[in-house]
Amino acid sequence: MRTMDVCGQRISDKKFEDTRKEALSLWPTGEDVDLSRAIEYQKSIPKEKRITYKLVKAKEEGRILVEPRGGVSLLEEHIALLKYLQNEGGADILPTTIDSYTRNARYAEAQISLDESLKTGKSTLAGLPAVNYGVGKCKQVVDSLNVPVQARTCAALSRLLAEILLASGFTGTEGGGITCNIPYAKNLPLERTMAEWLYVARLVGFYEENGISIFREQYGAMTGVLVPPSISHAVAIIECLAEIEQGVKNFGLGIGQGGNIIQDIAAMRTLPKLAEEYLQRVGHRDISISTIFHQYMGPFPSDEAQAFAVICQSAVTAALGGADLVISKSPYEAIGMPTKESNAAGVRATKHILRMLRNQKLPVSDELQREMEMITMETRLILDRVLDLGHGDIVIGAVRAFEAGVIDVPFSPSVYNAGKVLTIKDNNGAIRFLDHGNLPFTNEIVKFHKEKVLERAVAEHRKPDYNMLMQDVLEMSRDIQGN
Repeated sequence: MRTMDVCGQRISDKKFEDTRKEALSLWPTGEDVDLSRAIEYQKSIPKEKRITYKLVKAKEEGRILVEPRGGVSLLEEHIALLKYLQNEGGADILPTTIDSYTRNARYAEAQISLDESLKTGKSTLAGLPAVNYGVGKCKQVVDSLNVPVQARTCAALSRLLAEILLASGFTGTEGGGITCNIPYAKNLPLERTMAEWLYVARLVGFYEENGISIFREQYGAMTGVLVPPSISHAVAIIECLAEIEQGVKNFGLGIGQGGNIIQDIAAMRTLPKLAEEYLQRVGHRDISISTIFHQYMGPFPSDEAQAFAVICQSAVTAALGGADLVISKSPYEAIGMPTKESNAAGVRATKHILRMLRNQKLPVSDELQREMEMITMETRLILDRVLDLGHGDIVIGAVRAFEAGVIDVPFSPSVYNAGKVLTIKDNNGAIRFLDHGNLPFTNEIVKFHKEKVLERAVAEHRKPDYNMLMQDVLEMSRDIQGN
């Protein structure tokens, strides 16, 4: 196995400073970042506008928070969108989605689109080009609002972006070295993106050392559909362990809705327990962990009523499963960019369901217990093999695990992903392995999945094949007319 530049050891002060100089030189707005001023500005932000405070308070009160997605390129229009989501939607945390050029450090191209937006008065980017705006203008976003703002970056190349966002007063960022690469990029080496996000984690650690609580959320939905909980769990815990080593204290573990309520609840209940288990194993016991549930990330129905049904089902699942934060969707998901009105409607519908089901939890049945046991066994097998491959270093182990197919994300475009795993739904709509590829599973686990897939094949009188798989991918989006 080759020697890698990236590893899980804490970044030294010298390397951190050298990397900062390089990162801040990537675009002229980097010159405006001053860590001393940034620390003072972050300290001036009221606790009610800090994500970590709001999460802790909500947990104490037995409430689940809701955060939508949203972002446009014109600053005034972006602020107006967030104010609408705050005032009309009642969002507990507000988003700032970052545009795709900025996510990949293509700042010159982002500038061309931003100039066009400024010229025409129409946003041409599906997100805010925060690097191009710089600290001064991004501060206007935070200062204009009454609730916490989180940057939903999912940026593969994240160093300068994180510097500007944190200096601007954002109290949380979303993304990760694996989850912002493998589900999206084709030719981007995993070592590079993991190094980018380890730097972000070290930067967050610096803020924490100076008394500033920053929320770090990894993107749990991955490729959006038919991702088994054990694979997303393993990736979430790897990103958590890697970043905690750099000084992160508050971490959000993400889960994407699969569609089977029992399996989704089992996923929500096992993820934080497994994370705590592995955190304690490596000696970290003072970490705040939150569970983030993403409403369905696959294709939506175009019919508005049916789209609301998908949103409400996911809200029920989040409530019964005990999520800490729900990332909501819009009933216009299938149509294109959601309007502020439809986005706010998705927030309100989600919040109302959560309020109706407050303090209700699904009792543990034999079926739920079995799902939790299977997810736990599968996740442990993957993570233990990752640690073995890295000789205890979670970052080196993760890179080698992807090379060996020990971690394999279904439907990923990345050449650094093995692409051997195939998934499908069973007769009850739970996600199962049609082909487990090189995942380090026992014969018991492989047999369990084969039997579940066979049950559906027998019930539907057909073979489990590509056509069945595609039906599962598109099932939620299927419009139903009349009866």
